[in-house]
Amino acid sequence: MSTHGADSAGGAGGAPPAQSLEYRVAHLQDRLAAGELGELGVRIEVRGEHVLVTGTVPSAPCRDDVLRTVREELAGLPVHCDIVVSETSSPDHAEELA
Repeated sequence: MSTHGADSAGGAGGAPPAQSLEYRVAHLQDRLAAGELGELGVRIEVRGEHVLVTGTVPSAPCRDDVLRTVREELAGLPVHCDIVVSETSSPDHAEELA
């Protein structure tokens, strides 16, 4: 699990803290759903003053895109990311059965 933006607790752009967390998370969910990443099983939950991003994505570049979008949208907020990559590539060697 990784943490992004945990070093500063204020909102980005001078947004009031009361408005910022729920609004910014909702905006992030809309942004992920509207883009190329919309089909992914990524979930965003507010946990107190922190945000938890979980789910499974098909590739490391896809995970990087999600993390980049999360960092852009929730800059300055403590975010914990636990996104799993489920590689679907074919095996590089034959399986030996005993």
